Amino acid sequence: MAARRGATFRRRELGRELRRLREAKGLTQEDVAQRLGFSATKLARAELGEIDLPRTTDLEDLMTLYDVIDKGDRETLLQLHRESLSKDPWTPYKGVMPSKMPTYRGLEEAASAMRAFQPDVVFGILQTEAYTRALFQLAKPIDETTSEFIETNTKLRLERKELITRTDSPLELRVVMDEAALSRMVGGPEIMRAQYDEVIELSKLENVTVQVLPTSTVTYRARSNFIILDFPDDVDSVVQIDLPNTISVTDEPRAVANSVRGFDVMRESALAPVATPEFLYQLTQGWMSHRY
Repeated sequence: MAARRGATFRRRELGRELRRLREAKGLTQEDVAQRLGFSATKLARAELGEIDLPRTTDLEDLMTLYDVIDKGDRETLLQLHRESLSKDPWTPYKGVMPSKMPTYRGLEEAASAMRAFQPDVVFGILQTEAYTRALFQLAKPIDETTSEFIETNTKLRLERKELITRTDSPLELRVVMDEAALSRMVGGPEIMRAQYDEVIELSKLENVTVQVLPTSTVTYRARSNFIILDFPDDVDSVVQIDLPNTISVTDEPRAVANSVRGFDVMRESALAPVATPEFLYQLTQGWMSHRY
């Protein structure tokens, strides 16, 4: 089935091609900025796919500078540009998203597979509405957010679940969660029990694999959560890492390779996927024995 490729993905494709053309001409971003009156920062961000080129004339000037003469090649780039200017479904919510999250969300929508490690809380796509809302409520007095902010971001997180439940080209998801991410109380025992049930049900999907890395296992553990996105048609993978108040998204080969190696080590050290339901059942029994 055809991959879903929205405006963000097309913007990234266009940016990568513009970077390739510039480097083939032996030009730096500063060279191009001086010749065309561009901002070097603007060009850098456009090549990374972080922003679009709002004017067709900007692209035409770049193609002329890079000696893109063939009509077919020019039309391919112009079509990418037209598609990159369309609106993604989450565009109205960009104001409440962390920095660079809209870019990541667009790439996530176009990905064919996702590998993720989460050490602290239940992985976002697997969260229930109650668990997600409780997380935002706990952070509210610290982050000084509003009730509207909480409801909007809860909705946005729940919509991401459609990536793995859609019938048309569902995302292949493989998640490793540290035991601490599952055993840490969020919202109360009832919310936790319902959350465990949700993880078990979602892990029954053919395209979803969930593994638990016990705290007693001596192995490598990444210092922060990360997500590796893989794309069809030999498009380079990207890795996303959470940072304070923002996220990092990169396709730099070394960064991606390091994350892949780390994920593989933790996946091999984690419990087998078939052991996940029993592990969560034991955690549920522990909650039931507590008195609150």
